[in-house]
Amino acid sequence: MHITPFAVEQWMNETETRCAYNLAETCVHSISLAELERLSGSNGDLLSGLYDQPLTYGAISGSERLRTAIAATYADHGAENVLICHGTIGANDLVWRALAGPGDRVVSIVPTYQQHVSIPQSLGAEVLQLRLKPEDGYLPDLDELRDLARGAKTISMVNPNNPTGAVVPSEMLDEIAKIARAEGAYVLSDEVYRGTAQTGDGETPSILDHYEKGIATGGLSKSYALAGLRVGWIAGPSEVLADAMVHRDYTTISVGRIDDHLAAIAIEARAALLERARQITRSNLKTLADWIARTPAITWVRPTGGTVTLLSYRDTRPSYEFCHALLDETGVLLTPGAAFGEEGTLRIGFANTPDALRDGLPKLGAFLAGVG
Repeated sequence: MHITPFAVEQWMNETETRCAYNLAETCVHSISLAELERLSGSNGDLLSGLYDQPLTYGAISGSERLRTAIAATYADHGAENVLICHGTIGANDLVWRALAGPGDRVVSIVPTYQQHVSIPQSLGAEVLQLRLKPEDGYLPDLDELRDLARGAKTISMVNPNNPTGAVVPSEMLDEIAKIARAEGAYVLSDEVYRGTAQTGDGETPSILDHYEKGIATGGLSKSYALAGLRVGWIAGPSEVLADAMVHRDYTTISVGRIDDHLAAIAIEARAALLERARQITRSNLKTLADWIARTPAITWVRPTGGTVTLLSYRDTRPSYEFCHALLDETGVLLTPGAAFGEEGTLRIGFANTPDALRDGLPKLGAFLAGVG
């Protein structure tokens, strides 16, 4: 089976360990076990539940405790609607293996995480791309979606979006559901950045609560700041989970018992962990917005959620060349927009430590001015 190389992951693999200022980070600044203990109110008992557990395989579909906790983050769903996977990346892979094959039509809303284009293509599906536009606030054109979705088996999106930070609001999810329902299509929504809206209580809507054939994937890496646990999930219709389980048997068996245990504690403390995430992302986004206001070489569409956004830059260099030169000369790491099919842009993360932005942005500004 041939699959297109994963551009953004290859870029991070090449560069992430040799930067001084990581402005390409997509995860909220990671927490430690001690911080998880404090935020969850475990009072010194974080690991006590593990001491007497045999370190054999865990529950194959995930522990009842963890699946129940995840199900409670959606409306009117139970543990039977949740399957635990190896990170969101594993969840997405399993959904596509369950849904996509030769002759299937997929509509992928792009730019997106490349899994949602390259995996169904590799499985023989016809993938049509609906490109988001900055003049639309990086929200999908529903008339265009309606045209592309004719005969589609699956529509996919990332919400909040990676790399733009746009959040599809509830009323638009209802319209997307109507379009999908008319075709009998599933809607796969990668919601790994869920809970990071820039206004109000920070909640972002889930397709699972708007459409009976909605499939939500999620995980602990981004908003929960626990990438090291490598826990993700699929939440959706029983037939999709059953098909995903068939493929999962070949790759995962169970996630680790320790990971499952800590993940359950994290999800049960969801309110505290997401409040921390919002404090970081909202404060850092203000820092970024203030810098952009002083930097005429950069324009953007301000994100409404997530941890990343796209910057359009005034420079003749292609984005890969620009980012290589920036890293070599200043130690600042960004992600080339071309990795998402968005040449002339740069993806920047605003969820790392405040120091990363405070110290890195002036160096980026000097580089743009030609004096870096």
